[in-house]
Amino acid sequence: MKVLFVASEAAPFIKTGGLADVMGALPKALQALGVEPALVIPNYEGVGEEYKNAMETVFEGSVDLSWRNQYLGVKKLVQDGIPVYFIDNEYYFKRDKLYGYDDDAERFAYFSKAALTLLHYIDFKPDVIHTNDWHTGLLGAYLKEDFMQDPYFQGMKNVYTIHNLKYQGVFGRNIVEDVLGLPLHLLYNGNIENDGDVNFMKAGMCYADFITTVSPSYAEEITYPYFGEGLEDYVALCAGKISGILNGLDEQEYNPETDPHIPVRFDASNVLVKKPLAKEALQRELGLTVNREIPVVGMITRLVEAKGLDLVMHIMDELMEEQVQLVVVGTGDEEYANALRELAWQHPGSVSVNILFNEGLARRVYAGADMFIMPSRYEACGLSQMIAMRYGTVPVVRETGGLKDSVINFDKYNTPEGNGFSFANFNAHELLFTIKRGLTCFAEKPLWEKIVYNAMHSDNSWNRSAQAYADLYAKVTEDNTATVEPVSEEQVEEATEELLAAVKGEETAEEPVNAVEAAETAEVEKAAHIADEEVIAEAAPEAEQAPAAETKAEEDKAPEKPEEAEAAAEPAKKKTTAKRTTKKAADKATEAKKTAAKKITAKKATSKKSAAATEEETTVKKTTAKKTTSKKSAAATEEGTAAKKTSARKTTAKKKADTTAEVTTEAVEAAAPKKRGRKPGTKTTKKDAE
Repeated sequence: MKVLFVASEAAPFIKTGGLADVMGALPKALQALGVEPALVIPNYEGVGEEYKNAMETVFEGSVDLSWRNQYLGVKKLVQDGIPVYFIDNEYYFKRDKLYGYDDDAERFAYFSKAALTLLHYIDFKPDVIHTNDWHTGLLGAYLKEDFMQDPYFQGMKNVYTIHNLKYQGVFGRNIVEDVLGLPLHLLYNGNIENDGDVNFMKAGMCYADFITTVSPSYAEEITYPYFGEGLEDYVALCAGKISGILNGLDEQEYNPETDPHIPVRFDASNVLVKKPLAKEALQRELGLTVNREIPVVGMITRLVEAKGLDLVMHIMDELMEEQVQLVVVGTGDEEYANALRELAWQHPGSVSVNILFNEGLARRVYAGADMFIMPSRYEACGLSQMIAMRYGTVPVVRETGGLKDSVINFDKYNTPEGNGFSFANFNAHELLFTIKRGLTCFAEKPLWEKIVYNAMHSDNSWNRSAQAYADLYAKVTEDNTATVEPVSEEQVEEATEELLAAVKGEETAEEPVNAVEAAETAEVEKAAHIADEEVIAEAAPEAEQAPAAETKAEEDKAPEKPEEAEAAAEPAKKKTTAKRTTKKAADKATEAKKTAAKKITAKKATSKKSAAATEEETTVKKTTAKKTTSKKSAAATEEGTAAKKTSARKTTAKKKADTTAEVTTEAVEAAAPKKRGRKPGTKTTKKDAE
């Protein structure tokens, strides 16, 4: 199984949020399960020089985007055993920021099309292309509306993951033909449109073979207007192909036992001894009162309303009445940044506000804080709460999205296995009371130690999540697995001809054992010649004229003697004229008659073993058997009775008449549609070829 991940960012190369963490960890976890992954991201200006120097150019060409023809460079490096391909175009990606430009629609339409174009020029043909968020939403549209005309791309599946439904890639409808190079009817039929605008997220969902979100709760939440961001109705329509898979945590990357960013390293066995030392080091670094008995509450976040900053601002004065310290690290809206700076000025020694993002400082906060707050309005998954638990810091979260799926509310009576604290409503005082509940537990050392122990032993690894993705890939590619193809009409004709040729060849090579057998064979051939002339004249006309009631009566008259059955089957051994005439008559009548006529031909092809058929089974079994003696012949009645041995010497004028009756009966049966037999040696399926 080969999976190509396409994303706008990936750790450790370039990162602005949780998407990069997922793209840095999920391919590695899948590789451990036997999946063969590869990754495609843009070659931004911000990619580190150590990575740029390690890249090699594997292709240079161009990409057509509407009337534009843009340069395409593909660079490659291998990171942790995973090939990573960088789309190189300085016009689009040599910029200070990753997003936020007026031509973002053109930039990421180009990126999506370039990711498909490069597949012809690298040694990697994926079974599944896994796209992520709005930046790659158009890839599915290009794949199914354009690239699948090339047989190389047929059979490729597209899995699309929504990391955050709020950011949808919404642009004016005037870009459809001029920028995207897509036909206008895709806007009118709604495939790439929502609320009158081009919507990259909607396009990604529309053209995906399966959609995932980054937590089960979030998959359910986005069907409601509060979380749906205007796409809730379409999400509900996609219910049959959408599910949530909780993100995991790269436990090698975030490991307090080996983390080079923290001053004191520890694990679950010594966390109660060494974590207080990490806490004191953090207090000294940030100018807080150094006291391990004062609980430290950390917050590492983007300073935006969706992260619950309004709730935090509303309760800060009341929270500061408790003996507690607050540490904030992050960037975002200047309104929140200024409010937090003022709070730090009002409470020196108790509040540290750092309006920046520094990975080393963030790790030291995870390691040194006692509690970690995430009062998000919505959270598709969230990784911070998982990192906090990994470092023995107890999370306080609102019950939404991935926060609800990963944090178990602690209750010493009902849920003693709890690994954090949670509250249900987006309410400032529910946040305050939940923090106070945590502070109460902090004062009870044995109780707090149990919660810390539960947090550090929470299984937030990628193991389960990666297995869920591997199972999903197998599910969506089931249609590509090999199946038994229906037997075509040409295959049936070819099988019949091969069968006749094989019988003729055996008869030519095999000679009578003695003079008596030779005489018997000659007598049989003479009877066959007479019978075949009657078959040519009578079989098809009688089949067309016989009424249904007469057909039933004829079918009920099965030969009572094995000699009669043998005589009916024997004449066809040497004749192909009856086959051609019967087939011609059947073709003129109906397709069903044609099928039955071929049945007669195949049945007459050998005198050693005739096909067994009942009223309840419509499948004709044809086999060839070696002729051991002209006296031995397998015969079967219409009820499927066993074949008996008989002698060809008893063939008389009466036998000739019986032969004619039998052939007529089989021709009458042609009026009732029957299914075609299968090629010898192939397995039958429930539904035969029509």
